[in-house]
Amino acid sequence: MANKTLFGIVCGLVAASIWGGMYVVSKVVLEVIPPFSLLAMRLVLGALALGIVIALRRKGGFTKRQFIDSFLVGIVGYGISLGFQFVGTKLSTASNGALVTSATPAFVLLFAPYILKEKTTVRGVIALAVSSLGVVAVIDPRTADFSSSLFMGNLSLLAAALTWALYSVLVRKVSKTGDLLVSSTVMLIGGIPSSVVFGYYEFVGQGIGEITPGIIGGILFLGIISTAIAMFLWNYAFAQLPASTASLTFFAQPIVGTILGWFFLGEKITPLFIFGGVMIGIGILISSREN
Repeated sequence: MANKTLFGIVCGLVAASIWGGMYVVSKVVLEVIPPFSLLAMRLVLGALALGIVIALRRKGGFTKRQFIDSFLVGIVGYGISLGFQFVGTKLSTASNGALVTSATPAFVLLFAPYILKEKTTVRGVIALAVSSLGVVAVIDPRTADFSSSLFMGNLSLLAAALTWALYSVLVRKVSKTGDLLVSSTVMLIGGIPSSVVFGYYEFVGQGIGEITPGIIGGILFLGIISTAIAMFLWNYAFAQLPASTASLTFFAQPIVGTILGWFFLGEKITPLFIFGGVMIGIGILISSREN
């Protein structure tokens, strides 16, 4: 059990770290390809990559009910949540996005008792509080802007955090009845219809820029590494761990993003950042001891 808990935490941390590190790649690719068009490509590539693994493995049954449940969960996570994320990022600021979406673990703690019947424990609340204090230190809310002109953007970011928490909790529920790899693939497929529709209107209105080998490499990275692999690892973490514990691994995202910003962009790492990273680690450790 201890090994399974540790592996689940590692999977969640790796997934969140990949997402924290994809900022540089996304920034370059988004200069050429509009957001929803890129999302559609990511989801298609991710589903194809996992589909190839499923075909090679040649095992694991899946019922019609399991397909429908996984597809609907995919709509919540990849159709709705990532849509809100794109809109919010466009209408708000990057610092606001990092701060508001860090509320995701708190929302997981809100949904888990009702959907999964998982009890909210004192240890879990303490772990969330300690980790949240850490992420506030890492992000530094003094850089956020909550002026009225950004209200709709901030509201969209809040909706993104809320729906991603709901998606994550539903992953744990769905994973109890079906093959996780097949379920993860169907979830990615669930986000394709809406992203294709919005991507089409983007393509008609904006078009796309020049596709270079570097852009193709970026698309492959985002589709295979950031989507197929990272999403599966995230789903695995929630399948193996109590939702309250798995959700705390989400906080690795701003840490990795800041470290890469320091390494590639020359951004500063402050003592407050180091303090925050330590607090996040302590919070995850506190939560893991409960399993």
